[in-house]
Amino acid sequence: MAVSSPDLKAFLLATPFFGGLSDASLDLLISMLGVREFERAAVIVAEGEAGRSMFVVHSGTLEVSERLESGGAIHMSSLQPGDFFGEMTLLEMQNRSATVIAETPALLYELTAPQLYAFYKADIRAYVIVMQNINRELCRRLRRADARIKMLEMREAGAR
Repeated sequence: MAVSSPDLKAFLLATPFFGGLSDASLDLLISMLGVREFERAAVIVAEGEAGRSMFVVHSGTLEVSERLESGGAIHMSSLQPGDFFGEMTLLEMQNRSATVIAETPALLYELTAPQLYAFYKADIRAYVIVMQNINRELCRRLRRADARIKMLEMREAGAR
């Protein structure tokens, strides 16, 4: 189902994924988005499954977790409105790296790999902006992960 509205446009422009796009490019990308609604506790994506789409959170809170060798799971992060996820599977063509579960009812916008490719074919300059936006977010996540690793290493060194 395609989506469109001035409120949606303003919301998307404020997110890291869509920042810097022209009106025409944004309209094109919006026309490609699908709307997905999830109830509380619904599994949106599961670690290890094949992935062919990414999502932008419009409303709701989501939990990202990864499986442990022991069979349990560890909380990795929480996602809020404006956050996006699933882009890794589109970039590296690998299975999902984590499980994402709706902590509250959630409304998400979905962009599939074929739609992203169609966007590339239709507006390569805007596609480059989107890829830069994704890369910036991945760099932010990597910096946060580095900080967490440093903190854990310092804790471990203090315990010796």
